[in-house]
Amino acid sequence: MTTDQALDWLADHFGIVGSYYDLAGNQQPTSRETKLALLRANGLKLATDTDIEQAASHHLAEQNSRRFDAEIILDQDQHFSLTVEQDQPWHIQLEEGVDGHLAGHAKGNIELQNLPIGVHQLVVGEGPEAERIRLIVAPATAPSLHEVSDHDRVWGVNAALYGLHSSDQAGIGNYQHLAEAARMGGQNGASFLGINPVHALGWHSPQIISPYSPTHRGFLNSAHIAAERVQPQSRTSCDLIAQWKSLHKNNPDAQQVDYQQHFDHLRPILTSLFQDFLNLAEPEQRSGFDAFCQCGGAALARFAQFEKLSGLHGEDWNQWPDTQPTSDPIHPDDDPDLVFHAWLQWIADGQLADAQQAGLDAGMSLGLYLDLAVGARRDGAEAWCESSSIAEGVSVGAPPDHLAPAGQNWNLAAFAPKKLARNNYQAFRDILRQTMRHCGIIRIDHVLGLNRSYWIPDDGSAGGYIWQNFQALMALVRIEAARSNTVVVGEDLGLVPEGFRDTMNERNIYSYGVLQYEKDHDNAFRAPENFRQKSLVCFGTHDTPTLAGYQQARDVEWWQRLGWIDEHQAHHSRSNRTREVEQLLALAGDAIELSEAGFDQLRHAVYTVLAQSNAAMVSVQLDDLFATIEAQNLPGTTSEHPNWQRKYPCSTEQLKTDPQLVKIARIMADHARAPLAERKQVQ
Repeated sequence: MTTDQALDWLADHFGIVGSYYDLAGNQQPTSRETKLALLRANGLKLATDTDIEQAASHHLAEQNSRRFDAEIILDQDQHFSLTVEQDQPWHIQLEEGVDGHLAGHAKGNIELQNLPIGVHQLVVGEGPEAERIRLIVAPATAPSLHEVSDHDRVWGVNAALYGLHSSDQAGIGNYQHLAEAARMGGQNGASFLGINPVHALGWHSPQIISPYSPTHRGFLNSAHIAAERVQPQSRTSCDLIAQWKSLHKNNPDAQQVDYQQHFDHLRPILTSLFQDFLNLAEPEQRSGFDAFCQCGGAALARFAQFEKLSGLHGEDWNQWPDTQPTSDPIHPDDDPDLVFHAWLQWIADGQLADAQQAGLDAGMSLGLYLDLAVGARRDGAEAWCESSSIAEGVSVGAPPDHLAPAGQNWNLAAFAPKKLARNNYQAFRDILRQTMRHCGIIRIDHVLGLNRSYWIPDDGSAGGYIWQNFQALMALVRIEAARSNTVVVGEDLGLVPEGFRDTMNERNIYSYGVLQYEKDHDNAFRAPENFRQKSLVCFGTHDTPTLAGYQQARDVEWWQRLGWIDEHQAHHSRSNRTREVEQLLALAGDAIELSEAGFDQLRHAVYTVLAQSNAAMVSVQLDDLFATIEAQNLPGTTSEHPNWQRKYPCSTEQLKTDPQLVKIARIMADHARAPLAERKQVQ
């Protein structure tokens, strides 16, 4: 095998895609430099041609030495047969927490059926000759909407949690505001309340405000803790909370969130409340916290360790002295700095659970609809805590496309497929389990990334695609969804491989439709009866114009202001937008001339279209109820646009009787999207 042949074999073995089609439809081969960079990202040490040849020889020999596949994925009801050459003992080590033990001798075949769901180990043979096979046993499908909510057509509201606020509370939206909004939604007939990701952003990273740039997706953002709901409270803590609330009275009409002010006041309050817990907590509280720490295990301990070390050595773990993540669970009498960060997670987890229960108690059939971000920051906790599963020296991004002609580097860490598999996918499973703990629906952002992801090497070589272990990852999604009884939505916008959505739908993974993009080959909006049935549809997302902004071409105005398009292009885009608004009005059967149609008519038309569509789920943007013009986020900008900063114009107390919400609820009910009071029963 020549060096080039060895490199190609290694690239194929590690899932590196040989070529892809660019924006212009031209095939772009993956260069030699990119192959080397992506292989190094998978943990291979390749400095010379000899290294390449030896690595190929080693992995080929390892592959040829196996009698059986290293991994087998089964549907739970699937019959399993494994042919063996001679009489051999075998046994299955079931996943921790799954009861039972299976063992026997095989002569010719090992026959198994109806295995419990989970990630198990089949061991064939004994002693040095024994071979281990990872068995991933998953339900054939994730829970359907009907199974979870006992209804096939529902609607809900989507909001930015940071923008919620009460009449007497300054700072960013918190979990108590979330509970109040969920209660409001349920009382108006909504089946779910969706929010941006609430992953941890980092105690020592107050400058990070994007919910899609978390430090760790397996833990919660403590900045959303409702301090006034934490017990016990000393006199000192009560005074700090009262001082914080007085800020709102001084500036009740602020239109943007002051994150720095929020952190400056919340941090000492939470620190004081933690001391109150240590000094005043009842035995029941202490035992509850202890149980949470034991359940969180080493993963919680590693996260707390990272947060502590960030305060000592800075936010970027790449600049730290060599420190190994712990493998021992936290105990309440451990280092107070570690216990503090575990306590923050306990409080956040409890308040998120309360918000979910508030929605269910108010009549929601699903409750919260949570978002799983694409990845975590490369300098953050997830990349450090789970380093044995993370690709080295690369960032997740995207090649050039219509939205970003220069390509995108998201500076997010990527799971290396073979490293993740070697660790039994534990990091991915923990993230899924945490996100699904307290919700009825989960949206997996950029679900295509579970199939293949685009890696951008740090060494300056061109980016390239790498295949992920898609079948395994989707089986794990189904396992965790079944265990938590959660509906799964896969955000599948963009260039989607043919048949991908059908494959996902067959497994009860719902598609994600955005009306702004729901067009046919003639660039006309798709009729509502032609929407995909197994989907959740909305008018826009956090990255697109709001309905009012769309009508006014606010996005076009921003593109021109930032120099992304010239005057001629802007005029053309505005003309197109005028026609699109007319099409939306006509789609709902409202033959209204644009000159006669105000925003109220457009909003009524759009949500009528969504309500009468075939889609199983419809999401109403809170921005559209308030006729907000500015988008939550303008991709490609940082300080130029007020991303992730806009507050809603009314408080959570006012939402319940908001006249626009009442009108939308009526539209939904008129099109058979009636609420149900059934509760989500977790298996």
